[in-house]
Amino acid sequence: MSGACVPQKDPSCFSVPGVFFICPLTGKTLTKTEKEMHIKEAILMRFSEDAIEASIMMIHNFNKDKEKVKAAVDIISKYIENICKNPTEEKYRKIKLSNKVFQENVSGIEGSREYLQALGFESTTLPVDGEDRTEEFLVLPAQESEALEQMKAHVERLQKGEPLRAKLARQPQVFRPSQHATHFQLPPDFYNLTAEELKREQQQKSEVVERNAMLRTKAMREKEEQRERRKYNYALLRVRLPDGNLLQGTFLAWERVAALYQFVRDSLVNDWQPFELMAPGGQKLKDDEELALNECNLAPAALLTFSWDAAVQADIAAAGGKTAVLLKAALLENIKTLS
Repeated sequence: MSGACVPQKDPSCFSVPGVFFICPLTGKTLTKTEKEMHIKEAILMRFSEDAIEASIMMIHNFNKDKEKVKAAVDIISKYIENICKNPTEEKYRKIKLSNKVFQENVSGIEGSREYLQALGFESTTLPVDGEDRTEEFLVLPAQESEALEQMKAHVERLQKGEPLRAKLARQPQVFRPSQHATHFQLPPDFYNLTAEELKREQQQKSEVVERNAMLRTKAMREKEEQRERRKYNYALLRVRLPDGNLLQGTFLAWERVAALYQFVRDSLVNDWQPFELMAPGGQKLKDDEELALNECNLAPAALLTFSWDAAVQADIAAAGGKTAVLLKAALLENIKTLS
């Protein structure tokens, strides 16, 4: 855990104010609690620009059950396929809303009706055959061949649609050299446990005698380690650079080591120059590592050590060059002191 402690109530003591996300539609930075509502609002605002795109987003974002979404998409795709194959047959261009298939598979999916209307279907009340009553239908006016081709493309967009994911904000921060580099105070967002549960668990851990640890089998230890990893959603990582400065960023606990390397590389002036990262305990992390950060015991917080590739550094020195400034100016402008 590298010095990470139980979340405190005073937010000013935290190493990072919280976990933040960037909306893929607006670019706005959001808290975890703001994220879902903001994305919903952004999707609804999109209708004025592109109703097809907005309704596809609605279908894939407003409905949690992926299987139900797939079933609805399959039914809608079949409707359009039948229309395109039989463009002159009116019956294929009419959807009775009380129809069992529509009711069970499409009706309950948010965005499905908006999507059909964006394709050109219109709500119409029509008489029911052989009965003295009317019912609501969605009816598509007769389409030209060019419009039908366009509908096929729109259905393909629907089939390929994916839920929008807000991107985790790295919150890059640089600190001056500090003896507090391994001191982390993490906000509650980092934990799957409540502060009270975490405190109780840490107390229980301290009561376990070393003898019990020695008696555990390898399988038991591995199972416990897996359970330990699942407690943390995020990892706050610091990288100590050769000049002593500390580069800090926030990561998902299950992101790959490669994401950490990319973050560091993006922060460097000489981003072409190869480097290595060393985890606590001297474990060398590989740039193409398939392991997740939590599998490397880097969650919920850790201090890593940066070093340039020795062979490349020797070549640069031999050519009379040297690495003066490590980090980009924009990061150094906001350098802080760890307290």
